[in-house]
Amino acid sequence: MKTGFLRQLLPLCLVCCSLWLSGCTTYGLAMNQPGSVRNWSATYSLRGFSESFVSSENALVLAFSGGGSRAAALSYGVMRELEATPLPGAAGKTMLDEVNIISAVSGGSFTAAYYGLHGKGIFRDFEQVFLRQNLQSSLTRQLLSPVRWLVGEDRTEAAIRIYDDEIFKGADFRDMLRPDRPMILINASDLASGARFSFIQEYFSLLCSDINTFPVARAVAASSAVPVLFSPVILENHNTCNYNPRHQPWIERLRQRASSDPELRQLVNGLDSYQNRSRRRYAHFVDGGITDNLGLRAITDMMELAGGTKPLLDNLKLRPPKRLVILLVNAATKPEITMDLSTAQPSIRATISAMTDIQLHRYNTATIDRAKASLGQWVTQISSPQHTVKPYFIELDITTVPDAARLHFLNSIPTSFRLTGDQVDVLIQTGQTLLRTNAGFQRLMADIRAGR
Repeated sequence: MKTGFLRQLLPLCLVCCSLWLSGCTTYGLAMNQPGSVRNWSATYSLRGFSESFVSSENALVLAFSGGGSRAAALSYGVMRELEATPLPGAAGKTMLDEVNIISAVSGGSFTAAYYGLHGKGIFRDFEQVFLRQNLQSSLTRQLLSPVRWLVGEDRTEAAIRIYDDEIFKGADFRDMLRPDRPMILINASDLASGARFSFIQEYFSLLCSDINTFPVARAVAASSAVPVLFSPVILENHNTCNYNPRHQPWIERLRQRASSDPELRQLVNGLDSYQNRSRRRYAHFVDGGITDNLGLRAITDMMELAGGTKPLLDNLKLRPPKRLVILLVNAATKPEITMDLSTAQPSIRATISAMTDIQLHRYNTATIDRAKASLGQWVTQISSPQHTVKPYFIELDITTVPDAARLHFLNSIPTSFRLTGDQVDVLIQTGQTLLRTNAGFQRLMADIRAGR
């Protein structure tokens, strides 16, 4: 009996020791280099990528939600199905070739960043490099390592080393600047201001910093740094340039539109706050899911930064597409709630989980409504009597799987960085099936084939 009790007590002691030691002050590393942009086409920016956009009948934007490895596997399955879907009338091209932008948070950012680096090479090795690896064990070993405690290494720094060594192999944002690939928005949350922050040059310029030399692993770590479990990723707010957002046309345009939009005003205020460099010497970034667990709000933010769809197309001298598509991959599950089966008081963990789920699902609903409204406004801006642009909002929701047994299996997969082989297989298949059988996607494909 004593042995069994000690075996159960040991993990709790290790966790308590880890949390106690983490209470000692540690200092994160600010790895962003100072710099200013001289050539926007050679930096990882909206302006740089938009110069390589070409007129197409289809403009496709993907949004990958958070949810640990579950989200990464589901979004990977959707990408495989897009690659398996031929683009009608374009020999050798698939629907994946029509993707212009991928916006991702937390777990979904692993898939998005890997595709940004490797393109269709993702289908060669992403499963082995990430999805079928027990990253959770590697993280646990690092977090409980006495060596880390002795050197005072930050918990997130330990995670970044793993991501960099095992997944992203030292890549920085210069390695993602490819004209034949979509722009990848890796999104995090500013812990102090509550603003969303996308790892692109437009945001880095506010910090007088150069994103090209910034490690991809560090951006993904910021996007997935769940508060308390992981410490924030820190960026230095350099005082080495004359960049003033109040003197930048895109910020001024954003501020004018924010006068009647409280949420947009919050974004502007958050961006403006970096100008107070004496008070904001360092910015602390955590899980992007805190401010947008679906990756959708970052898309609307980016379009606002561009001044809207019409100014963007006019500036680039591009004709409007026939179809503007937002495809959301939502990996948020609804685990079975058992607290109502008895009069026993729920545990602290169960209570926090239930409260978080309530807030998350309500916020997700508001986010989807906002994205749909924005999509409608965008197509109105670029439509004309001679050329009507059709909007398509396609949501792939893991909780809509019709098979009860499979749905129960999916809802039981925790939000972590560890999947069994069966879980990987089912998640990939689910992503493929959700896209293939989705009525909105079928309508899109039918319209493309008919030229509508």
